[in-house]
Amino acid sequence: MLILILGLALFIGVHVFSTLRGPRAALVEKYGAQTYKGAYSAVALLGLVLIVWGFSRYRAEGLIQIWDPPHWMRHIAMPLVWVAFVAIASRRAPPSRIRGWLRHPTLVGLKSWAAAHLLVNGDLGGMIMFGSLLGFAVYDRIAVKRRGDLGAERVGAFTKGDAIALGAGTAVYALFLVLHPYLFGVPVLGG
Repeated sequence: MLILILGLALFIGVHVFSTLRGPRAALVEKYGAQTYKGAYSAVALLGLVLIVWGFSRYRAEGLIQIWDPPHWMRHIAMPLVWVAFVAIASRRAPPSRIRGWLRHPTLVGLKSWAAAHLLVNGDLGGMIMFGSLLGFAVYDRIAVKRRGDLGAERVGAFTKGDAIALGAGTAVYALFLVLHPYLFGVPVLGG
């Protein structure tokens, strides 16, 4: 589990550092924007690799069960994950009512995904991983609000971007429903 925790510390740490505008600006000024972005990306990627590796090792060594979530929580978690996929898809779609309503769709997607997984994972490693990512997303949303970043502009009507976000988000969600047992060893449908 140490690898998982190290990965979370690196991944979340580099993202939290980027919210500290003074120290971040000092590094950009000293080393240049491209060097900063390269180092930021390398540390974030290393953290992500360690998270995936650490969590897979933790699962292989046996889950440390803290509580047994009721089966019905899956019925709450599944729509939350769908919302996460639609939110993330809206981030890359043309301007849309969904993106404008969410303001910061990536953070909404991360919060929704992490909260859903916390509801259905009662093991220590899952609680640490999903809880840490949820905590970071909440922190980052507060940070962007404090620096005056209002996020995406509101759009008054349903647009092509909404159709793309709903279609792409739903398609990827459906794909993950099928692939989840093969990618992560946990069936979502059935069982």
